Amino acid sequence: MRNIILSVLGILLIVGSFFMAKGIVDSKKSFRPKAGKVVKTVFTEVVENGTVPIVVTANGNLNAKQKVELFTEVQGVFNRGSKLFKEGQTYNSGETIIRIDASEYAASVQSAKSNLYNELTSIMPDLRLDYPEIFPKWQAYLNGFDMAKSTPALPEMPSENERFFISGRGILTSYYNVKNLEQRLSKYRITAPFTGVLTEASVTEGSLVRAGQKLGEFINPGVYELEVAVSKTYSDLLKVGENVALTTLDDPKIYKGKVARINGRVDQATQTIKAFIEVSDENLKEGMYLEANLDAKTEENAIEIDRNLLLEGDQIFVVRDSVLDVISVNPVYFSNKTVVLKNVPNGTTIMSKPLIGAYTGMAVKEFTDQPENTQE
Repeated sequence: MRNIILSVLGILLIVGSFFMAKGIVDSKKSFRPKAGKVVKTVFTEVVENGTVPIVVTANGNLNAKQKVELFTEVQGVFNRGSKLFKEGQTYNSGETIIRIDASEYAASVQSAKSNLYNELTSIMPDLRLDYPEIFPKWQAYLNGFDMAKSTPALPEMPSENERFFISGRGILTSYYNVKNLEQRLSKYRITAPFTGVLTEASVTEGSLVRAGQKLGEFINPGVYELEVAVSKTYSDLLKVGENVALTTLDDPKIYKGKVARINGRVDQATQTIKAFIEVSDENLKEGMYLEANLDAKTEENAIEIDRNLLLEGDQIFVVRDSVLDVISVNPVYFSNKTVVLKNVPNGTTIMSKPLIGAYTGMAVKEFTDQPENTQE
């Protein structure tokens, strides 16, 4: 009997626990917050058409306007000069940059000059007897003949007899032979054609240089040229003497340049025209990368916006009654960051900054001072 009572109590306890647990589960309620409609805030501006300057952007590397590649036309040992022949060395106009050992060749020049002097001396007695009227002229030339200096020009020979006499004695041949040797002797010394700096040095003092060998490069660091390629669309708008603003990628400073030359031929591969911009500034160096902004023309009744705002199919977003819509526009010029548009009605409210996920019919709120996202 006792066992029966315990069994019944156990069954009742299990059943009661089941119903109690079910009641607890059924009594639990899930409260989910009502999803609010997200209205994104957009930056807008009201269109006011006006005059937009078209600025053509081009870039390139600076090159010195005055640049000389140093080559030797003679062979010899490169002698040490008053300054080291090293990159960055400056030279004044007329100062010796390179001096090649010419002692052997100079001796042959002196020998030729000596022969000419001897020939002149040998004809003086005949001149005194046959042509006493021209003797003083040639005597004065002989007295002024200095072996240590460049051979002076021969006296003028107005009469035919004088020319025949001088030429028949071989004086003219010897004279021009000496001048030819002196001219070649001058090539053993290379002077600076202008004040500048040595930007490349291919040889060192004491080395043997050969005829036709490149020795270095010499530039004038005062004036540079920037070669840029401009689309042929704006070829008729570019003019020599037009001012150009130049900038570097890492420096906000603006350098003032001027269009110096414009090529008359269109590159067939790129359909561009080369323009050369002259610029001068002590902070510029050859090889620097610069960007040029050329004032090509102006576009009337147009606006300029960020390129990211232009959609496919030449459309842009506008805001009408807090809802996004699109209108068709006419882009007339593209730069790296902006686009110039026409056919946008005055007073139209357009997006001024891109919005991720924007679509036609999207509910938006124009930016004033409120947070960027609000919930209703």
